[in-house]
This record gives sequence, C-alpha cells and structure tokens, in this order.
Amino acid sequence: MTTPQNTQRLRLVLYVRVSTGGQLDGYGLEAQETDGRKWARKYGHRIVQVCQDGAVTGKSTDDERAGLTEALGLLAAGEADGILAPTLDRLARELTIQEAALSVVWAYGARAFTVDHGEHLADDEDDPMRTFVRHVMGAAAQLERGLIVKRLRSGRRTKAAAGGYAYGSPAYGYQAVNKELVEAPEEMAVLKQMDAWKGEGLGVRGIAARLNEKGIPSKRGGRWHPTTVARALDPAARAAAREQSTRDAARRREEAKRTRAEKILHRLS
Repeated sequence: MTTPQNTQRLRLVLYVRVSTGGQLDGYGLEAQETDGRKWARKYGHRIVQVCQDGAVTGKSTDDERAGLTEALGLLAAGEADGILAPTLDRLARELTIQEAALSVVWAYGARAFTVDHGEHLADDEDDPMRTFVRHVMGAAAQLERGLIVKRLRSGRRTKAAAGGYAYGSPAYGYQAVNKELVEAPEEMAVLKQMDAWKGEGLGVRGIAARLNEKGIPSKRGGRWHPTTVARALDPAARAAAREQSTRDAARRREEAKRTRAEKILHRLS
C-alpha cells in the first residue's frame, strides 16, 4: 500500500546503491536514479543531490558507505528535507541496518521516502502496527534475497560437483563462453610451449622469465611469476590455490563480522 503524498514541495536527496558483484535483479544505478527523479517530479518534489554507493554490499554499516553518509550529512545540515531511495532494501538489505538508517533520518527531523511505497512515517507509540508492518516487509525482503543467493550457490556447487564450469576465473588455456569452458587457442599454444620448456629441464622460475622476455602476458594481462606458471602447468597446484583462496575469503568474512560487531559495541558503550 502506498502512503498518500503531502502536497508540500520538499528538497530530497536521492540515494541509490548497487552491491558487490552487481545486483541479482539487474537494477543498476542509472535505472534507480531515473525512477527516483520520475517519482519526485510526479509528486512535485525537488532532487537537490544524488548520492550513490557503487559495488558496496547492502550489509555494510553506514560509516563504510560514503554515499549514504553523505546523504545523511545533508539531512543533518538542513540542506535537504528528506531522503528518497528506490526501495528500503537499497538503504540496506539487512533489517537491523535499515532500521538504524531510518532512525538517523527521523532523528534529524527529516522524512524518508521510497519509490515503491511513498513516505515511511516515523515510529509512533500510538500506532505499533506501523513499525510491525515495516519490520515484516523488511524481513520478507531479506529472506527472499537470502533464498535467491542460496539457490545460486547450490546450483554452482551442483554443477561444479558434476565437473562443469560453475564460477571463478577460468584456468589458463580456457575461456568461458555461454557459461561453458572452451579452449582458448592462443593460450593453449603457450601452454604447449611451456610444457616443451619444462621437458628441456627448465624450472618454473626460468619459464616465467622466458615468457616475460618474449612479452607473453599472463591470464590477467600482467607479468608471469613462478607461482602463476606452476598453476598453469599443474592442475593440482590450481586446485590448491583455489582452496587457499576460499579459505582466505572465509577468513576475511569472519574478520569483517568481528570488525562490524566491535563498531556496534563501541557505539553502545
């Protein structure tokens, strides 16, 4: 249900966001801004500034998102009367962070709007259903997003277990075409040359040096190193490197969780 609009002309800061790795729904920054400006014109409001966060996860806290921090700063300075976002989950996918952002908006005496809903009124002790409905809708959106991510991950794991290409950068000598791995002819020729050098007794360090001397780029276009040569020539080395990358990613996620928890505790203390 859309909240009826006030006829008062407001100065709004438009906030748009895309998350790390791109949006699952393909709703990019340009489309979000277009929808926001169209909504503002429809109801007679004025967009005073557009603040954006590109490639930032919706679970990030406000101080990790320069665009949202800038938008809240405009409200605090009295340079805007309210904030407008395409949907509430563009402020943050995680319900607790979303609620924290709304609390800051209302604490500044500003107003919160979304294109799909209209105005989100501040909490009122005499109207507990207002808060309840917003929480339920936020939790439902968070659940839907989580289920989509889970299905994608499960599909990738199933495909990988069956020996198919699921995700990640293809190994040297291969390229992804229509989500399938096919040989890259030029890289396969380089691999054959590397195997020949190896057969001559040249080690990975020597092979890397020879590739660099000949100006042959690595998979990512840079210089060759002994480790990249080893991964290119040895499937076991590639598997070990991928496992190490997975462990490193898991470690970074845990460190991010701890950092985030420490920030929240610091604010509460």
